Amino acid sequence: MFSEKLKILKENRLFREIKDRESPQGPRIKFAGKEYLNFSSNNYLGLATHPYIIDKVKRSLDDYGYGSAASRLLSGGSTLHKELEDKIAQFKNTEAALIFSSGYAANTGIIPAITDEDTAIFSDELNHASIIDGCRMSKVDILIYRHKNLSHLEELIRKKIAKRKIVITDTIFSMDGDISPLNDIYEICKKNNALLYIDDAHGTGILGNGKGALSHFNIHPEQWIVQMGTFSKALGSFGAFVAGSSGVVEWILNTARSFIFSTALPSCVIAASIAALEIIEKDSDLIKKLWANRNKVVNNIKDIGYDIMGSETPIIPIRTGTIENTLHVSRHLYEKGIFAPAIRPPTVKEPRIRITVTASHTNEDIERLIEALREVKI
Repeated sequence: MFSEKLKILKENRLFREIKDRESPQGPRIKFAGKEYLNFSSNNYLGLATHPYIIDKVKRSLDDYGYGSAASRLLSGGSTLHKELEDKIAQFKNTEAALIFSSGYAANTGIIPAITDEDTAIFSDELNHASIIDGCRMSKVDILIYRHKNLSHLEELIRKKIAKRKIVITDTIFSMDGDISPLNDIYEICKKNNALLYIDDAHGTGILGNGKGALSHFNIHPEQWIVQMGTFSKALGSFGAFVAGSSGVVEWILNTARSFIFSTALPSCVIAASIAALEIIEKDSDLIKKLWANRNKVVNNIKDIGYDIMGSETPIIPIRTGTIENTLHVSRHLYEKGIFAPAIRPPTVKEPRIRITVTASHTNEDIERLIEALREVKI
């Protein structure tokens, strides 16, 4: 039934295949018995294998078992869920928080929940697919503003007549590694009485000494700001959250279908997220190491002559020009024992190699990456 469509994908060199690892998620991973340096993971702080987190998970299994067996509203949650929500609200300096099963579930549940027929959404053109789908599912007017283009955003807001206006943006764009100009967007929302919804999935644990993008820009989390984020990247765990005023969180709890109708995350997963927050709050050394590694990689890549496409974070895209070039570079890295898959359309408009740096990478790891990129310079 789909053979012809699959054939077209293969002919256009857009066919995707899964590589399942045989090792923990870390700076080194194993495929088919061979070890590779891992420069493709969002495990920015290396917490996915942190011994403190693993110990907390093991203890929670004794206390709560594994499966949660029901939604939160049907007793699927445990006291750990409430503890994590209180902790993330305190971490994000908001009145309340609510846990979701994934970042995708959060965006596709929250965005429709906070909109109605009198709402207009203003969304950055490079927002994550989960935001795009959440906007579509809201069935309201969606106006796309050019990437980080503040004058275009303000023009759209000024011209659009709507009872409620919501600006939605990623804080760190996951394929480009640049940061949304939140300080300016904040002022635009304030001036135009618009709600601001941020996806801080890649900002949490990285920006603002770990607290995220609002802290990075010294923005107070006003009542009209809704923060979404994940535990599955820098925090090394799984799941997502929304943080904001008690009113908006209670409304989302009562109306977001992806929360109401999803089985609760297992308590051991929640225990991992709690432990990760404790680590970040007590010790900023991992975050400092992450940024030191990031700057080292960026400086060396630029010295070779690569274009990093405006990256400002540990997500470092390398412009390759064509799909063929991208596949060639990725293959070369793989042959050199480095895992950095080719990123191609439709994930992005322009193909690239997406390098992600972590706090766990050593100087030797970085030197191997740079040498391999120097050898394959296109």
